[in-house]
Amino acid sequence: MTGRLYAVLRGKSPIRPIDALRGGAGALVGLLFAGLLGRFAVGGGDWLHPLLVAPIGASAVLVFAVPASPLAQPRSVLGGNLVSAFIGITVALLVPQTLVAAPLAVGLAIGTMMLLGCLHPPGGAVALICVIGGPAVREAGFLFALNPVLVDSALLVAAGMAWGRVTGHSYPHRVPAPAASPHHTKDPTPAARIGYSPVDLDAALARYGELLDVSREDLDALFREVEISAHQRLHGQIRCGEVMSRDVIRLDRDQSAQSALAYLQEHELRAAPVVDEAGRVIGMARRAELQANHRRTVEAALDPFVHKVMEGTPIAALLPILSSGHTHEAMVVDGERRLVGVITQTDLIAVLYRAHIVESVAAS
Repeated sequence: MTGRLYAVLRGKSPIRPIDALRGGAGALVGLLFAGLLGRFAVGGGDWLHPLLVAPIGASAVLVFAVPASPLAQPRSVLGGNLVSAFIGITVALLVPQTLVAAPLAVGLAIGTMMLLGCLHPPGGAVALICVIGGPAVREAGFLFALNPVLVDSALLVAAGMAWGRVTGHSYPHRVPAPAASPHHTKDPTPAARIGYSPVDLDAALARYGELLDVSREDLDALFREVEISAHQRLHGQIRCGEVMSRDVIRLDRDQSAQSALAYLQEHELRAAPVVDEAGRVIGMARRAELQANHRRTVEAALDPFVHKVMEGTPIAALLPILSSGHTHEAMVVDGERRLVGVITQTDLIAVLYRAHIVESVAAS
């Protein structure tokens, strides 16, 4: 949503109609809920009494149009509007000159919201209306901060939560947790160790020096997606058939495990693919299993679990396979599953390093 909003502000416009409809309809329902239920809760009274203050309309824009924004979260809506109302009323009581009181109230409200971590842009309008709102606001005094400001804000937040459930969006916003590794370990997976670190992100934000309308967690999740997309764009055109080793040492399933072990030792290999009579890959054989079954055939020591890819498969597909730590090679097969080549971790590292060099030269 934030990315599409940026595109709109840049004049590129591609907010989806469904998003515009969801935001507008949500604001309609939310403000009706806040106004009607607020009046019911307070009880009757003059219908001209401002149970919906104007700044709540601006709060509705944030809650329903950009619900992922830090400025739209319940803490900001409730805390920002309430703090601003108390500051605006206090300034109005202490400073009789409206021309001085109005900007003073807004400035103090903004600074206080930032210090308290509840910055909410409509809070500035709340502080302003407390100064220039006229006799009705002055007569209500500090009660105006509770009704209608706090009542409206709380009901709007409740409506935002309900609308999020109806439309399948989280409000309050929560950054999706990264998928957990199926193998629990204290160390992060190899894929999680590459790229930038949280320290890098914090340092970049400190150097940037501007307040952003996006949370640190959302930035992290977004940048991780950018890393994946950039990698797929840069390396997606390199195919497995271009980098595989074609001179593959292979074992027959019917040969003796003892001869296969000697064959691997001769070529200084830890493992080799096993093929059937037609040359189709049926598994892998490793030294330890061959040693344990040295009086039997290779088929008895066979590990049927093997990663197979086609010659046209982009090497990007191999990264999660060969960086998982569970396997060191992937078999390249044809349409009949016949072995045509192999790609090892070493092969993949070599081609990625070469691509990195080419990119560095092109960038310079």
